[in-house]
Amino acid sequence: MHMPTDDFTTRSAPALARGLTDPLAGVRVAITGGTAGLGLALVRHLLDRGAHVAFIARHRDDVARVAAEHAGAHGIVGDVSDKEDIHPIAMQIVGALGGLDVLVNNASDLGPVPLAPLADTECEDFERALATNVLGPFRLTKALLGSLAAAVREGSRAVVLNVSSDAGIEAYARWGAYGASKAALRHLSRIWNEELQASSIVVLTLDPGDMDTALHAAAVPDADRSALKHPGTAARELADTIAAAMGERTTGANLQEATR
Repeated sequence: MHMPTDDFTTRSAPALARGLTDPLAGVRVAITGGTAGLGLALVRHLLDRGAHVAFIARHRDDVARVAAEHAGAHGIVGDVSDKEDIHPIAMQIVGALGGLDVLVNNASDLGPVPLAPLADTECEDFERALATNVLGPFRLTKALLGSLAAAVREGSRAVVLNVSSDAGIEAYARWGAYGASKAALRHLSRIWNEELQASSIVVLTLDPGDMDTALHAAAVPDADRSALKHPGTAARELADTIAAAMGERTTGANLQEATR
């Protein structure tokens, strides 16, 4: 199971830095679910590659801890599943980074834990999975489109990466809430990408694979951890995909290839 600033110098710095070093150096990135698992690994990896990073998570203590341990990372407390939190999160992202080049919608919710058949899934658990995995990315992307478009006007490419799962493609028993929400996220991403064809905003949806994370452990508690991918490996793979997308417009055809 696979689980704006108006200052021209500030806004132009990321594009200049990318031309001199790593494609991700100076890139302004926001990551949801950034205090554990893949999200935390992405924070670390992108900082190592010279990106400017803001991360979002629900729990204040976890945000404070990660921010203290990672110099230069901007921690934002917020819940992407809560409609009322979206605009404050978006404003803090842009304020902290001075704009935005890349949004990674990584925060995920399994639905019922332990996993349950759909017939035994409470409506509230299904609603929470949809709010976190579909509506959260939709609302946050929509709230940040203006900032992403501003990055394009600076001469950059802008990328939205939605973290998906093969559970959104294959029908796995007991993964109904999670699988259905990830299927919706995958198709939502493809539609965003088609609609933004002319804007140079690339929308990707990628499955990082089975990872050794707390989310995976909650879903499959008896899994052999030695057979699971390290989150750092997945973070590098996703970051490389973002870097490639920053340099070349991703079409519907090669987006489909990237999701396999």
